[in-house]
Amino acid sequence: MIVVTGATGKLGRFVVEGLLKKVPANQVAVAVRDPEKAKDLAERGVQVRKVDYSQPETLAGAFGKGDVVLLISANEVGKRFPQHSAVLEAAKKAGVKLLAYTSAPYADTSGIKLVGEHKATEEAIKASGLPYTFLRNGWYFENYTDNLAPALEYGVVQGSAKDGRVAAASRKDYADAAVEVLTGTGHENQVYELAGDTAFTMTEYAAEVSRQSGKKVAYVDLPVSEYSAALVKVGLPQVYADVLADADAGLAKGELYNDSHTLSRLIGRPTSKLADAVGAALKR
Repeated sequence: MIVVTGATGKLGRFVVEGLLKKVPANQVAVAVRDPEKAKDLAERGVQVRKVDYSQPETLAGAFGKGDVVLLISANEVGKRFPQHSAVLEAAKKAGVKLLAYTSAPYADTSGIKLVGEHKATEEAIKASGLPYTFLRNGWYFENYTDNLAPALEYGVVQGSAKDGRVAAASRKDYADAAVEVLTGTGHENQVYELAGDTAFTMTEYAAEVSRQSGKKVAYVDLPVSEYSAALVKVGLPQVYADVLADADAGLAKGELYNDSHTLSRLIGRPTSKLADAVGAALKR
């Protein structure tokens, strides 16, 4: 059985759809906090298991011996490591065949604060003795294109990235990589640094938005503290704003750059293009 945790999230949905194109539905299970959100998957023959990362008792029957499991990282910054640890403990007790984990770029060496919980999770998984695969997903195009409305309204993209280059790809690209690992062989104890084929700067991103929208959009670089304050002003909690601003500072230092093309090799095709991502977002 292939088990996908967090399967009703944006990445998880792509993973499950990819799996259903390669294996029968009765070989796929999803571990989700709200089974109602997976009702459509149940109707297609996918097994739905109610699981809450924050409630370890719900994980007791989440996995079976020999399962291949994808742990999609939790999204509550500051709470992720204990949540991941609970999943890991359940997977270890069950005796799963492989635990794949969606980690972050250069998790063992990165100075980006957001990556710290991923590093701790990777270390715990290694120490568990379970066969693992670390899918160190780079940034998503959607991190940027989901926030196009204010950029178009005010003609500005703000950040602290300077001229740093980010090798982003689409959620579907990263999901396809997970599907390859979950259904393939030879991925045990492997670490994959995954990123888009072509990196870009925030200035280039703003220029692409301008080109396709017909509206002048410029990138404005801010000191990290000012960028954090700007994020708080638009409604983000201070802690999360600080983390995002710090990540941009890491981008400026080259910590989100990757030209290995590991992702495109793993999925057997070029990764999605920035122009296509922007174009799709503008049509929504």
